Amino acid sequence: MENFKEIGIKDCKFNPFELKTKWMLISAQKDGKTNTMTASWGGFGVMWNKEVVFVVIRPQRYTKEFVDNAESFSLTFFDKNYLKDLSYLGKVSGRDEDKIAKVGFNVLMDNNIPYFEEAESVIFAKKLFVQPITEASFLDKDLIEKWYEGDFHHLYIAEVTKIMVK
Repeated sequence: MENFKEIGIKDCKFNPFELKTKWMLISAQKDGKTNTMTASWGGFGVMWNKEVVFVVIRPQRYTKEFVDNAESFSLTFFDKNYLKDLSYLGKVSGRDEDKIAKVGFNVLMDNNIPYFEEAESVIFAKKLFVQPITEASFLDKDLIEKWYEGDFHHLYIAEVTKIMVK
């Protein structure tokens, strides 16, 4: 945490639509263990008069168990030098190995929420809402054919509680 400083949400200087080219890690803790997954889908906004993030997680992802178990999770963003590591963390399951140790990332904690020393920024978020995405919800059915094989995501909306940057 010594390399990070907390900033206000209104001090964030990024274009949220450019983040699709910057993968993030969604991380949470369960029973004293940390797990993470790489993601590139999500967003920022206001819901219920709160500043929120939304992320989607497929039901078979091991990290979903951790996010479901925790009150809060982190979103960590990295510079392009970490793309190989982020790719690995997105392909390998934490059920099969300690993938965080394998890439050499150092886990830091803030109020029992894990994040990574190697990140350039981190968003801490408290879960407010979760809902399975269903086939019946799609108005544009072409999206189903393009992006799904019956494994629809769960949508999480979470309040931004803290942002830290290096």
